[in-house]
Amino acid sequence: MTTLLEIKSSVLRQVQVRPSFRRRTEGEPGSAGADPQEPTAAGAWKPGDGVEFFAHMRLILKKGEGRQGLPCPEVLLRSGSPAPAEPVDPKRGLRALTQEEVEMLYEEALYTVLYRAGTMGPDQVDDQETLLGYLQQVFGTSSDEHAKAIERVKKAKAPTYSLKVSVMRAKNLLAKDPNGFSDPYCMLGILPAAGAPREPGPHKEQRFSFRKGSKRGGPLPAKCIQVTEVKSSTLNPVWKENFFFEIEDVSTDQLHLDIWDHDDDVSLVEACRKLNEVIGLKGMSRYFKQIVKSARANGTAGPTEDHTDDFLGCLNIPVREVPVAGEDRWFKLEPRSSASRVQGDCQLVLKLITTQRDTGMSQRGRSGFLSYMLLLSRLLQFEHRSQEPDSSSWRGELSGPAATVLCLHGAQSNLSALQLAVLHWQVSSRHHQTCTLDYGYLLGLLEDLQAHWEEASSLPQEQEESLADSFSAFSEFGLRLLRQLRDYFPATNSTAVYRLELLLKCLSKMQLFQPSFESCPFETELNMDIAAALKRGNREWYDRLLNSKSPREQPGPQRLAGLVQLADAVYEDLQSCYGVYASLFHSIVEIDFFTLTFRQLERLVAEEAWVLTEELSPKLTLEVASGLFELYLTLADIQGFWSSLPGRDSRSLALAGIHAPFLPAVKLWLQVLRDQARCRLQGAVDVDTLEPTDASSKHSSSAATASLCFSHIQELWARLAWPDPAQAQELGTQLSQDLCEATLFYTELLRKKVDAQPGAAGEALCVVLNNVELLRKAAGQALRGLAWPEATLALEGGLPRPLLSCTQALDEDLQQEVQTVTAHLTSKMVADIRKYVQHISLSPDSIQNDEAVAPLMKYLDEKLALLNVALVKENLSRVLEALWELLLQAVLQALGANLDVSADFYGRFHFALEALVNFFHADGQGLPLESLRDGSYKRLEEELRLHQCSTRECIEQYYLDKLKQRSLEQNRFGRLSVRCHYEAAEQRLVVEVLHAADLPPLDANGLSDPFVIVELGPPHLFPLVRSQRTQVKSRTLHPVYDELFYFSVPAEACRRRGACVLFTVMDHDWLSTNDFAGEAALGLGSIGGIARPQVGGSARARQPVTLHLRRPRAQVKSALRMLEGRTNKEAQEFVKKLKELEKSMEADP
Repeated sequence: MTTLLEIKSSVLRQVQVRPSFRRRTEGEPGSAGADPQEPTAAGAWKPGDGVEFFAHMRLILKKGEGRQGLPCPEVLLRSGSPAPAEPVDPKRGLRALTQEEVEMLYEEALYTVLYRAGTMGPDQVDDQETLLGYLQQVFGTSSDEHAKAIERVKKAKAPTYSLKVSVMRAKNLLAKDPNGFSDPYCMLGILPAAGAPREPGPHKEQRFSFRKGSKRGGPLPAKCIQVTEVKSSTLNPVWKENFFFEIEDVSTDQLHLDIWDHDDDVSLVEACRKLNEVIGLKGMSRYFKQIVKSARANGTAGPTEDHTDDFLGCLNIPVREVPVAGEDRWFKLEPRSSASRVQGDCQLVLKLITTQRDTGMSQRGRSGFLSYMLLLSRLLQFEHRSQEPDSSSWRGELSGPAATVLCLHGAQSNLSALQLAVLHWQVSSRHHQTCTLDYGYLLGLLEDLQAHWEEASSLPQEQEESLADSFSAFSEFGLRLLRQLRDYFPATNSTAVYRLELLLKCLSKMQLFQPSFESCPFETELNMDIAAALKRGNREWYDRLLNSKSPREQPGPQRLAGLVQLADAVYEDLQSCYGVYASLFHSIVEIDFFTLTFRQLERLVAEEAWVLTEELSPKLTLEVASGLFELYLTLADIQGFWSSLPGRDSRSLALAGIHAPFLPAVKLWLQVLRDQARCRLQGAVDVDTLEPTDASSKHSSSAATASLCFSHIQELWARLAWPDPAQAQELGTQLSQDLCEATLFYTELLRKKVDAQPGAAGEALCVVLNNVELLRKAAGQALRGLAWPEATLALEGGLPRPLLSCTQALDEDLQQEVQTVTAHLTSKMVADIRKYVQHISLSPDSIQNDEAVAPLMKYLDEKLALLNVALVKENLSRVLEALWELLLQAVLQALGANLDVSADFYGRFHFALEALVNFFHADGQGLPLESLRDGSYKRLEEELRLHQCSTRECIEQYYLDKLKQRSLEQNRFGRLSVRCHYEAAEQRLVVEVLHAADLPPLDANGLSDPFVIVELGPPHLFPLVRSQRTQVKSRTLHPVYDELFYFSVPAEACRRRGACVLFTVMDHDWLSTNDFAGEAALGLGSIGGIARPQVGGSARARQPVTLHLRRPRAQVKSALRMLEGRTNKEAQEFVKKLKELEKSMEADP
């Protein structure tokens, strides 16, 4: 292809996207003032200034927000402003005319107007003076010069007029042959003014016909009669034949056409064609007489003339009625007399043309084609200047006078529709290169040219070569624009992109004409030229950008900032290529513009990056590490852009493996991030007033700052997306540890700030609680976002094991911190709560329970209303739990301080306990009932219930608790196998102690001397039954007894509440008291003979029961404490017995 013009400049576009909803554009909350002005993307930051460091990091993150997902045209095409101006060059238009040529062209236009012929259309200007005045304006002549020119033209010889008649087809003709068809042909000619039919008289009206005699003043000239081919057996013939007739008098001559059905053996058509060989009027007259004789007088066949042609219809068209622009029309056939019967229509294309024009252009051999081209160029320039001189959206709309003049000249020059389409394209495409037009107008011209291209065989070679030259010039111009695609068709300008689309369609449309040219205007396929131009344009754009941003002459550290900007510009350009340009080039010219551009630019950027990192690695500083880190993020984004496309593999890219040389810089930058995060948190806490930032939030400014910092760190890790799994694990583990340390560092700073204010109000503690909770969530979310790809390590909980361990440890530490602050907050309420609980205990029995509890409830309502406003939901629940435990302990203390009081005392506290449960549950809005009725609540409820029971009921509860008790460590105190049943006939209980195993060693030799005490309880159910004991088994931990014991007791007593057999295993000591080894209880209600009747068989054949030995626990001792406070004899004796048993347990290892 021809050499294109040099590129002058480029416009770098930055694609802006909407900011993330998590990021604020304003300064961070909690700072003493607004953050300093954000540095440029590659600017330096002060190593100790956390605010500036994180402002720089926000810029990096904001840059990455626009790189998530594939770009959409709706995001990129933001501006509908006018497209950038395209380059124009007056030299690329048609050749400038000399003054003499201009004068000849002016006379040519005047001659066209003055010697016009035919009827003007409704859209044309019919006033001659208007047309002449318009031409005066176009050529810029004075009135005198204009008048002289008109006078010269009027003196010139008038042109010779001709009528071009194209007989196209006819339809619905009469059937004249027996087969139901006809064999139609047309005979047509011009009726001169002298041969015009006379006015009809009183006789029958008749029309002129070539086949019958007519009373004319003289014979017809030979040149006036022509015929078409005969179309056999059809009523809808198609001829498409062209005829030319010279016109003597435009105002009076008529076109006459007959349609005949051919029947003669000797063709009349051939006879008529011989008229053209007759020379002179007399010879033609003799020949025409012979034709006339062959027809009957009235067109009816006689018996001897069976093959006379039949008349099918005629047309008479005055030449003066032919429109100046020509006419393509269906004419209704007419009869030659009122008695004739005809039907059907005939399509004719009529056009008045001129020959032998007495103008300078004609005299010098300039064809009508060339004259029309020059005139159109002149008019187009004038119209463009007059209507929209500075607009590139002009669509070539011509004024009425201009369109009329061009119509007259085109018709008079006998230019075909194809020639007119060629001329308009040639002139307009050349004019576009000198004064920009709308590409839609040019595309319309090409489509019009394509529509008439079937007539290309009639196009002279000279004109075809001229068209080919115009295609070459326009394609060269278009390729020049495509080389500077980013300058003239920026992706952010929807108007420019639409112009690009139309330009590509124009180039694609021109390529369709390529096979039709004998002299091909294109040396290669046009899309190959386009691809070459795009490649060259990409390289030139990149080189200009490199020289302006990061010249190779500069030292490495200075080049780094510019290379970051260059990489950013390349990424944004690739976004534009994919989101805007790619679809246009692919759908219109079948070029994969995105792949072409990506491969080229990616390789160029990779080369620069490899060279620069190799140069900078030995002299790594904080500032260089920051620049390299930012550069790597953009390079990774470029690589990720390619990978995100379906079917694209990034391993084949030049950027594959680019992460390796950046690893030292990334590690150093993450270390700086750790230190700067601490500085940022320290500064945020220093200026924090521990007050909510606004009415809608419950945390202070430092928590918002810390949360934002952690969010930035998480987003930064996501953008980093380190590809090497092992290195990613190393980086991620270190970053997660740094983040955990920063979180604990922040909580420590808060604690120190609160400790520095000894009288810190509850509101400040609430804010601290909220801060810790907010940071717990933010740190947890950030840590979960630090996950890295693990190829070999299994994931736990969706996270790598080191990260999961770090997350759990941090959560535990923060939960402990929350508990500490919560305890500090609730400790301020301890004295008040104890006071109101004491008020309940001291209230006399005479007042109602609700009155006694009312002061406590009012106090709690006021406090919790304040806490509800000050705390977030999670912290409110924690404080409620702490208060609940505090209340339960206060009530327990009050019960312990008041022994052996009235039942109303305990009833009052039972009422208070239920009222507090409902208060803290708050109809499901507070703590769940499960947590309220657990732990200390159960103990308190049990004590209140026991305090309201009689002594025997308490004793029964003691044994019931033993039956309910379960051993937490079943093998710690050993096992005991027994077998029990009740003999109803003998009314006795049989207990068989079989053996024990795994007893605890209670002697110095590591063994024991165990024996088992078997007794029934409660004592008041079995007052006459004494306990029994087995033999002592010396020096063993696995004694075997096989001893039977009988207890004579009624079955009713065995079925009573709490009835059981209690097995106590003791270690026999000869010189001191026996040691307690363990105990177990077996409910009597479940043994055979009590629960169900004993049916046959030996009682010893029953399966033994294995009981796990245990020690008494808290719930068992609670009943004992109730009995200790009672002064009656039964309670004291029972307690005394148990005290003796407890003494034997003091030696428990």
